[in-house]
Amino acid sequence: MNVLPPEIADDMRRARRLEWWTLGGMASVIAVMYFAMGSSQAMKTAFIEDLLSLVPAMTFLIAARFERRPPTHEYRFGFVRVNSLAFLASAVVLTVLGSLLLFDGVSALAKGEHPTIGPIELFGQVIWLGWVMIAALAYSVIIPVVLGRLKLPIARRLRDKVLHTDADMQKADWQTGLAGIVGVLGVGLGFWWADAAAAAVISFSILHDGLRNIRIAAAELLDSVPRELDSAAMAAEASRLQQRLEAMFPGGEVRLRESGRYILANVYGVHPPEDLPTLASLMGDDPPWRLAQLSFTPPNCARSNEA
Repeated sequence: MNVLPPEIADDMRRARRLEWWTLGGMASVIAVMYFAMGSSQAMKTAFIEDLLSLVPAMTFLIAARFERRPPTHEYRFGFVRVNSLAFLASAVVLTVLGSLLLFDGVSALAKGEHPTIGPIELFGQVIWLGWVMIAALAYSVIIPVVLGRLKLPIARRLRDKVLHTDADMQKADWQTGLAGIVGVLGVGLGFWWADAAAAAVISFSILHDGLRNIRIAAAELLDSVPRELDSAAMAAEASRLQQRLEAMFPGGEVRLRESGRYILANVYGVHPPEDLPTLASLMGDDPPWRLAQLSFTPPNCARSNEA
């Protein structure tokens, strides 16, 4: 499994290229946000979320590099599951920082803190700082919209949870930008609470994504059934594969689990047939590379295990 299937090699190259573009594009967004944020709570929270958006991109690039390494004496099965570990790490980062930011935003609302967005001199003209913030937030919307739309179909074809999480983060980034604009405009119109409320909404979104991703990542590391990229439901192709195997081996118990982007299947309580079908044929119309292993546990071994 450490050799990347040729069917997805091109998509993997595109994904790596997109992640490098993400690091460069989001770095420019972070720089603009840093110089424009002032004392706005919403701007600070949006700035931190933009920083967080670098985490999935970096973890994907690291995981993609390790995934291709051959097995070693200590790691006999290779490094395919580093993708799952990277997914869990990015989810934990989102959850922790989302919790801290939500607490910060709710505290600001409870204390009734009144943010001030005053005038500044820019190119010899005195303007309201809020317009600069809004321009920075608008810029922070454009790049994530483009990157997220480019990544999502590739993540689905690769069955890559880290890349899919990154696409979700890009969606959260542009929604954050819009929420920040509403918060800044609210302060300008005299609604002091709009800034902290926008910050709380943004941080709740970060926390929600983190908790959902932790649940999916933990299930994969615990050898759960293969799951959809964006939910805890069993993946459709895994469900179809299970039905095919159950029909082919009615006396056995079919067990599926996921290792990185691959499905591993075991038919429990059945002797392996002499005319063993190819893995590609078992996948039917689904991507043939997805099934990486089919093994059998004979009845005598099954009884021994149960004992």
